[in-house]
Amino acid sequence: RGRRGAAAVRESNVLHEKSKGKTREGDDKMTSGDVLSNRKMFYLLKTAFPNVQINTEEHVDATDQEVILWDRKIPEDILKEIATPKEVPAESVTVWIDPLDATQEYTEDLRKYVTTMVCVAVYGKPVLGVIHKPFSEYTAWAMVDGGSNVKARSSYNEKTPRIVVSRSHSGMVKQVALQTFGNQTTIIPAGGAGYKVLALLDVPDKNQEKADVYIHVTYIKKWDICAGNAILKLGGHMTTLSGEEISYTGSDGIDGGLLASIRMNHQALVKKLPDLEKTGHK
Repeated sequence: RGRRGAAAVRESNVLHEKSKGKTREGDDKMTSGDVLSNRKMFYLLKTAFPNVQINTEEHVDATDQEVILWDRKIPEDILKEIATPKEVPAESVTVWIDPLDATQEYTEDLRKYVTTMVCVAVYGKPVLGVIHKPFSEYTAWAMVDGGSNVKARSSYNEKTPRIVVSRSHSGMVKQVALQTFGNQTTIIPAGGAGYKVLALLDVPDKNQEKADVYIHVTYIKKWDICAGNAILKLGGHMTTLSGEEISYTGSDGIDGGLLASIRMNHQALVKKLPDLEKTGHK
């Protein structure tokens, strides 16, 4: 599904950029790429699974439906990984779609940060995540207890980590991170939550930077993080800054900031960073 949306992102050469207005995340931009990708991804899933709740970043115009015919056959490489599929009640499932992550960077032609994402949660817990990079055509996916095509790297630096953060909040994170981990800590400003999660993984993309920890200090929407949360179940964690698990039901976003790591003592990291949430809300 992410690839269908990605095709719309790549093909939408005229951005038609406009602002959706000020939000808790800042000036929320929208482009024709967002709209076209959203329409394709939403209606493909809604047609296939009409009883499942689908949460998506962009407004869906009921009068402007996308007519989609698609082959429901699961690709062989994925089928090999998912040996024992499980059935769950439709009402327990919520799907979270981000049709174009890193819209700001998309408008600036910083294409390496752009992703499309789909996540499936069951009873609020993320179980299937897909992150697709439309401009390098790389896809990462993982299903909890059901396989994946991506893995953690062989080693991470817990003492002086490379920390990937939002381009717009790198200053406030750097101040606290240097106090916590020392001057050898590297701060990597980046766009897009999908890109930041991929920075923690072993990704065969020369344009993908590598980090040990991902930190976000302000309000963030669940369609930005659900897919990454599911993928990090491969041996990592994604929680609020206070270490609380995130539920993918109810409200669209979370206030408590974000801390993501893999193959680390996550709760030890939580305890090391007690002031970041307060910093983020100054």
